[in-house]
Amino acid sequence: MNRQHLVSQLARTITYDVAIIGGGATGLGVALDAAARGFSVVLVEAHDFAKGTSSRATKLVHGGVRYLAQGNIALVREALHERTTLLNNAPHLAQPLPFVMPSYRFWETPFYGAGLKMYDALAGKAGLGPTEFLSREQTLACLPTALAKGLKGGVKYWDGQFDDARLALALARTAASRGALVVNYCAATGLRHESGKVVGLTCKDQETGRAFDLSARCVINAAGVWVDQFRQKDGDAIGRPVKPMVAPSQGVHIVVDREFLPGDHALMVPKTADGRVLFGVPWLGKIILGTTDTPRNDLPEEPRPFKEELEFILQESGRYLNRAPARLDIRSMWVGLRPLVKPQGEDGDDTKGLSREHTVLVSRSGLVTVTGGKWTTYRAMAEDVLDKCVERGLLERTRSGVTADLRLIGGDGLPAKRPRISDAQGPHSYGSEAAEVAAMTGAGRELGAGLTEAMVRFAAQKEYARTAEDVLARRWRLLFLDARLAGSLAAEVGAILQQETGVDPQVRAFQDLARLYLAFPS
Repeated sequence: MNRQHLVSQLARTITYDVAIIGGGATGLGVALDAAARGFSVVLVEAHDFAKGTSSRATKLVHGGVRYLAQGNIALVREALHERTTLLNNAPHLAQPLPFVMPSYRFWETPFYGAGLKMYDALAGKAGLGPTEFLSREQTLACLPTALAKGLKGGVKYWDGQFDDARLALALARTAASRGALVVNYCAATGLRHESGKVVGLTCKDQETGRAFDLSARCVINAAGVWVDQFRQKDGDAIGRPVKPMVAPSQGVHIVVDREFLPGDHALMVPKTADGRVLFGVPWLGKIILGTTDTPRNDLPEEPRPFKEELEFILQESGRYLNRAPARLDIRSMWVGLRPLVKPQGEDGDDTKGLSREHTVLVSRSGLVTVTGGKWTTYRAMAEDVLDKCVERGLLERTRSGVTADLRLIGGDGLPAKRPRISDAQGPHSYGSEAAEVAAMTGAGRELGAGLTEAMVRFAAQKEYARTAEDVLARRWRLLFLDARLAGSLAAEVGAILQQETGVDPQVRAFQDLARLYLAFPS
């Protein structure tokens, strides 16, 4: 991966089949699917891949238990199918995870257990393990630090877990291996129109300031919570008003040490004091507690939690754990903005939602916008987007389903059924590339928290890393696990990066960000 070569390719005078705005889960999924179908593809991302929402998920690959209560069987069945596909195609980054719902009322075990038995039935042969009714003693064996007072029993079920940012990188690299041109730190600045139709986009390399015009038969707006910015540009160009499509909501997570929830089971509370769901998920040696669901009107690049959200998570965790975490126990806190979709009805726009979880909208000019959804169904979303492009005559008809059995880079050569991988950052996350990393310069030099000099060099040479944040937040997930420790490693990581890339690794900016991930709002 040579940055100068990547950027120079943007200057080619060709017409791509597909141009994609946004390098998160959705955009990268579309890029891979399109490249695998044989289309020529270019994707530009203003920041780093998965910089926004796609690196800030709850790290769960799930079928959506909550949708059973809503009677949305089709949605649950689709997500369960995609859960299996993701686990099989990225076995180095995703794995089964057992969850336990503790019961503090006699009716909870049979009530939730019955729903989860239906969950198993919908999964069928793709199930990861049977739902079990647990006694009080069995529940405490699975959740040793669960509040014992008033505990009646529990229910154990299975879902999946993954490393979201590293999966995004695997998508980007796999798409590139299939011929797609994917470029991070290259911002889409506008849309190109001819005779009222979208025919491409303009973009600017964030490092050099060089501008490019890209031509494409189909332009896909996959900018997540920021899709309305490009929809507005499109509307202005063709003289049509545009109603906002996204109502953003933020989900807050805090990270604490494993001593608060030791063992290898996750805690799931389906209904807290105010009706929200609470998770306690073991991940990479820590515990993620969350999440909230709070509407907000602004779209900051680095959203911060509200004080009441953090207090809610700490307070509710204390109702189910025998030791409640306090502010000083927080190792990191982070926020993901979810693009919740508003109902559409603009004259001349195709507003068919291809599922209740994501929406694809094709404007009168031909701009294709996709938003909503969740990580688990990213592959199905990509298929839906491209099938819609074919239906509207923007692309030639091709065979879909090409990514159903497509292993991602690092997962090739690994068995589909693997034992549960270690709950810690380690060589397993590189999968079949672990030996290559181990053979690089600096493999024996550890910088801290398991991160080696070789891993930083690999991130720069093969994984598109340009800054200290790229490495410490998304290639090696330390910012999300222990922000203070991540900040302390920034200078060493930056020095290695500068040797590899020759550009400013922005160490000071990352250290400021790391402090922000520990700052409790006043």
